[in-house]
Amino acid sequence: MRIQDLYERGARGGEPVFSFEFFPPKTDAGATNLMATVADLKSSLEPDFISVTSGAGGSTRDRTHEIVTRVQSELGITAMAHQTCVGVTREEIESAVRSLIDGGIENVLALRGDPPRDQPNFKPAPGGLGHATDLCEFLSERFDLCLGGACYPEVHPEAMNADDDLRWAKKKQELGARFLITQLFFDNAAYLRFVERARAAGISIPIVPGIMPVTNVEQVQRFTRMCGAMIPDPLLERLRAHREDSAAVMADGIEHAITQCRELLDKGAPGLHFYTLNKSHATRSILAALRRVA
Repeated sequence: MRIQDLYERGARGGEPVFSFEFFPPKTDAGATNLMATVADLKSSLEPDFISVTSGAGGSTRDRTHEIVTRVQSELGITAMAHQTCVGVTREEIESAVRSLIDGGIENVLALRGDPPRDQPNFKPAPGGLGHATDLCEFLSERFDLCLGGACYPEVHPEAMNADDDLRWAKKKQELGARFLITQLFFDNAAYLRFVERARAAGISIPIVPGIMPVTNVEQVQRFTRMCGAMIPDPLLERLRAHREDSAAVMADGIEHAITQCRELLDKGAPGLHFYTLNKSHATRSILAALRRVA
């Protein structure tokens, strides 16, 4: 199923779309464990779709393709692969996407991707693409896909300003993106302001909140430094107070995410996309709480 159809069904009065994101494991044993985790999530939480990232610097690309095709063919869950511009030529991108299509995948999240750790500034590969918008255009011209894109409620770290960032988000829609998934955020006001500005600018496709439950203080601070997201002071103070108590940190993170998700759905978010970090406990707890209320 095309992911845009899931959101269109929800907009016509259906249920919100719940999706989970995983990163590809590096080993065969890790792949086996991940498939078991996704199978268990299917039986207990019935996600609408699963997405699988491409590893940092474009690594694990083959494993991404393996996992998405197996999730869809073996488990019957709609799957979306991340496709980046990192370290690949146009010909390699075209070959990779043809392989996905041959495996039954028709949903692709088009991203520029993060540069390798030893390359602080992104540089396109010779014969490659430099921006997510270039990738959207390239794929739209060659394939009949359901394309998704990323957006940034608190502004992409490399954008000149918020208006410039919003202009690029709109460009993704113009070049074929059928929905946008946000970078992680912890302050709903940032998402709601972004949606309001996006609609005023002519962005009409679904803008899906990306939710990362806090389970580790150092980890989430590292992620927020990388992507420019802010942690609200009350939440940060609670997390710091419990820094040495992992169970308390997770409880605080889950509590915040439940409150955050309820408000987002109440205010019209088309669904929720959970960044699981390949750990299902927090996501299970959050989604179970949301569905009990519903």
